[in-house]
Amino acid sequence: QVQLVESGGGLVQAGGSLRLACAASGRSLRTYTMAWFRQAPGKEREFVAVIYWGDSSTLYADSVRGRFTISRDNAKNTVYLEMNRLKPEDTAVYYCAAGLLTAKSTSTNTYGNWGQGTQVTVSS
Repeated sequence: QVQLVESGGGLVQAGGSLRLACAASGRSLRTYTMAWFRQAPGKEREFVAVIYWGDSSTLYADSVRGRFTISRDNAKNTVYLEMNRLKPEDTAVYYCAAGLLTAKSTSTNTYGNWGQGTQVTVSS
């Protein structure tokens, strides 16, 4: 089992930037596919970005492609989400997830390890 702790959330104006971090403990993230999801009030949790463990290839939701970047530092056992040109509709609790997968997945059901979430609020 791997424990995940997100950080870096906060309040930012539209057009601004934030960098989220997801630090892992308990096991190395080297063989885990890592993803970010988000959940806005009254909405279901939705996929944001994923980075595959094997080749570090990435996949993004249409709503964030070109603005967000997911990356990983296996030496630090940490995954990042760089968020630029933020919009009010990006406001949500952002969750980090880890899974022992053979492909990139956008489904919450495939990830067995989750962090507690970090709040991101974008003001207009």
